[in-house]
Amino acid sequence: MRTDIFARLDREPEPPKIEVPRMTRTRLALFGGTSAFYLAIVVAVLLSTWLVTLDWKIMLFRPYQQWPEIHGFLDYYVVLGQRGPTAVMVAAWLGWRSWRQHTLRPLLCLGAALLLLNVSVGAVKLGLGRLGPHYATQVGSAELFAGGDIFPSGHTANAVVTWGILAYLATTPRARRYLSALSAVVALGVGLTTVYLGTHWLSDVLLGWAAGLLVLLALPWCEPVLAVAESWILALRDRLLDRLRDRRRLVPSLPVASGGPRPGFFPQRPTGAEEPVRETVGVARGRAPATRG
Repeated sequence: MRTDIFARLDREPEPPKIEVPRMTRTRLALFGGTSAFYLAIVVAVLLSTWLVTLDWKIMLFRPYQQWPEIHGFLDYYVVLGQRGPTAVMVAAWLGWRSWRQHTLRPLLCLGAALLLLNVSVGAVKLGLGRLGPHYATQVGSAELFAGGDIFPSGHTANAVVTWGILAYLATTPRARRYLSALSAVVALGVGLTTVYLGTHWLSDVLLGWAAGLLVLLALPWCEPVLAVAESWILALRDRLLDRLRDRRRLVPSLPVASGGPRPGFFPQRPTGAEEPVRETVGVARGRAPATRG
């Protein structure tokens, strides 16, 4: 007898009614506050304020030397912020969700979020060119415009977006609360782990948290575009399937008699027929071939 858990894994008979998040006043306020926090971090690093001093104090403290017993575990934990492995895991889950709910929206939301993340974070990384703690050259310097690419932290921003998209796509308030808390804990841990390992400054992590949150808060603006994209993809799929069905109808099917030979490209010799006589080329019938003396 099947349990309710396995029954819920089946594909739903019809697409469920899903309430798409809208850009509410609360979300707009959060977006504005996070944007202000983002700009404040960038300005603080550009002006080499107390935040840069704090970065150096933590770096010189060298947490990975203070608590070496957790180094091995955190080397694996930080993978939860790497774009490749996390994107594959989350895409597999959302792919099943798309199949079960007859909609491409989960996968399209993930793709849009990762695209926004790569563009926004990548542009700031390349524009500011900050070096990481292991490559710092001058104590107390912000290490900007030196050819680096660690500000903001990509691991941290990716952890916020990749795991936060699960909460964004949750279909019930209870699931959304639990997944929001889980994604926040994972993203917080990934960011602090990069500081512990010495691969990022603390300000990198703060900006990474803000960058990832901005992407999630901006997703409702992308929903109309995603709806149009889904309709276009499904319409294209239907046209391709119709063409495939039409081609199958045009292929003639030759009837095969029971026990008889199957039709082929070459005719088959009837059973019991005599072997045709083959003559030597260039020799006339009834004459023996001439021999040379």
